[in-house]
Amino acid sequence: MLDAMKKEIFLRKDELQNKSIQSLYFGGGTPSVLSADEIKSLIDEVLKYFSFNNDIEITLEANPDDLSSAFLKELSSSSVNRLSIGTQSFFDEDLKLMNRAHNASEAESSIKRAQDFGFENLSIDLIYGSPTSNLEIWKENLNKTIALEIPHISSYALTVEPKTALENWIAKGKVSNPKEEEQNREFYYMIDFLKDHGFDHYEVSNFAKPGFYSRHNSAYWKYQEYLGIGPSAHSYNGTDIRSWNIANNQQYIKKLYSNILAKETEILSQQDQFNEMIMIGLRTIWGVDLESLNQKFSNSILDHFNKEIKNKLEEEILKIENNHLKIPEKHWFMADGIASDLFQV
Repeated sequence: MLDAMKKEIFLRKDELQNKSIQSLYFGGGTPSVLSADEIKSLIDEVLKYFSFNNDIEITLEANPDDLSSAFLKELSSSSVNRLSIGTQSFFDEDLKLMNRAHNASEAESSIKRAQDFGFENLSIDLIYGSPTSNLEIWKENLNKTIALEIPHISSYALTVEPKTALENWIAKGKVSNPKEEEQNREFYYMIDFLKDHGFDHYEVSNFAKPGFYSRHNSAYWKYQEYLGIGPSAHSYNGTDIRSWNIANNQQYIKKLYSNILAKETEILSQQDQFNEMIMIGLRTIWGVDLESLNQKFSNSILDHFNKEIKNKLEEEILKIENNHLKIPEKHWFMADGIASDLFQV
């Protein structure tokens, strides 16, 4: 697989307009199953064709049970300078419900180990609104996060995916369905709590101390180009072309050894581009740049949008600041629904 990914990097080296990279992200799936030497090898391969900004952010996604002392020691000698740890919760009941391999003790100890090996730029994932949790348990999760001095948090409401163990347990009455009103309450408690502890709420599901915003994810949210390498990885040219690699590992490797890119491509219509700009922009503190929107899209696309925002501005569901359209934070829990009302269909 490693050789195939190096081959893909070579074949796609001319796709990015900007050869100076500000972020490199090892994520999706479980990249921490790679050895530290394999991660270093991939970084070196990227450097053959691209240059790195002096302050480049290089992130590795990892599960707590992957972060052994031996692995972290080796990783600390690489140029990886940020870890995104799939903690989910510091309570065993939650972790069992989510079918996680680690327990609460491992969740905490993996963070402390990473810090001991010099990784201070850490992000953790936390899930709220679980049927095994409540507001008091959620408060303890957040208190633990603060005590561990973690500078970035990505937090999501528990959702029930089809054909999962959780869906089956709910159907059989073993656990209750997540309650939207409880998730709403925990979401807004989190906002106030983290703000009181110096965090910026810069995207609906993301909080960071100043200077610790995810540079990689921020690039997605600002419609910048990115190149994804490996099975199932997605890429975007910053305007109208999106592509994704096939998920099948064997087919991915076979095609690359025949000098064929194992990807599919979609040309985004004006409607697609508009809807995506609205959806992503309204989830962030930056909002949607109205000047860019008016320059990029025709009146036929903008007519419905302009009518809808007029109503929502009057209802104070939307606001305009410095010619950027935003959702007031008190309505962020419903951001996706508000954005969909503005879509061109």
